[in-house]
Amino acid sequence: MIERYTLPEMGNLWNENYKLQTWLQVEIAVCEAQAELGYIPSEAVAEIKSKANFDPQRVLEIEAEVRHDMIAFLTNVNEYVGDAGRYIHLGLTSSDVLDTALALQLVASLDVLLLRLEDLIQAIRHKAREHRYTVMIGRSHGIHAEPMTFGFKLAGWLAEVLRHQERLQILRKTIAVGKISGAVGTYANIEPRVEAIACQKLGLKPDTASTQVISRDIHADYVQQLALVAASIERFAVEIRNLQKTDVLEVEEFFAKGQKGSSAMPHKRNPIRSERLTGMARLVRSHAGAALENVALWHERDISHSSVERVVLPDACILTHFMLHEITDLVTNLLVYPQNMERNLNCYGGVVFSQRVLLTLIDKGLNREEAYAIVQQNAHTAWNQPEGNFRDLISKDTRVTQNLSSAEIETCFDPQQHLRHLDQVYQRLGI
Repeated sequence: MIERYTLPEMGNLWNENYKLQTWLQVEIAVCEAQAELGYIPSEAVAEIKSKANFDPQRVLEIEAEVRHDMIAFLTNVNEYVGDAGRYIHLGLTSSDVLDTALALQLVASLDVLLLRLEDLIQAIRHKAREHRYTVMIGRSHGIHAEPMTFGFKLAGWLAEVLRHQERLQILRKTIAVGKISGAVGTYANIEPRVEAIACQKLGLKPDTASTQVISRDIHADYVQQLALVAASIERFAVEIRNLQKTDVLEVEEFFAKGQKGSSAMPHKRNPIRSERLTGMARLVRSHAGAALENVALWHERDISHSSVERVVLPDACILTHFMLHEITDLVTNLLVYPQNMERNLNCYGGVVFSQRVLLTLIDKGLNREEAYAIVQQNAHTAWNQPEGNFRDLISKDTRVTQNLSSAEIETCFDPQQHLRHLDQVYQRLGI
């Protein structure tokens, strides 16, 4: 179980100091493995562990001269360690450290994201319980369709987020892969046993068959999974934006005391957080495309992926983390207006109950085409008319009243007919 208080904030997992710390962590794990197998003195490892350190600023100074980040790092570490430093990086290539340390960063980032995702799950679950029977109109093509509940809409969100939770848990295992196999991955100067021991110490599995780098399909999968999370958050945000339209106003982002919506129009209460989330989702999706481009490297390696990953991996993690925080707060504090939902449901005299009327007429013996024509004619007469009232028109149409009693017509306009199986969906989700 991941404890919240042991996890740093997402941004701290991607700063220079944390990155270099993971590099040192990998180097020490390899030294320990080498010592366990008798390749280097255990006393040297003890000295390395007690003295090893780095100064990020000093690393940058050295890198400005040598133009190689790993050499700059090792040079700085050896300034602290002294003679025992000759056992550091023995038989390794830079990517052994870079890729294995990157896996540590990605796993740590996923741990934070999974906690944020759990917060969102609980927020949606609570709101879905609260509005289980809050009746509203369901829409297709943006047009009124049939009654549902706001809780049922949220149940769909919950099911989606639970799928993301399952995917990210699987992804955590997929990304937890290291490689200590040397140049072009052949173990020419280091044993696979060293890799196995070092990876175990780091909580990783050895890559099955690495080149000089870990194949980037794994990292592309990582970013694509985050893009999927962002896409779902955008779906929820777009729904909130649509339901907050002035002529709908069934839900609304919380508007704090003292908040202002427009420099020109004092009445405005805009869905700015939902709009922000929509924009951020575009960024995360774009990073997925860049990560896919990184898969095709030349031969056993090149570094065309490196510059891309320095941007897209921290950015995707930090953006997704922020988006999860924002959507969780949005859902938790969402203003819901059941009275407006009822108003919209019953506009034009309950025209959205047309299918119930159609099916009831068919059940009474009318053929489908005849029944459809009767119901459609009355629905279209009521539709978009200032005083249009579908229910009144149906109740006065002799073609209907010859077949249906007043009580049967009344039943057609009962929204509870549409909620008969709602509890089954809730049971599936454990709400």
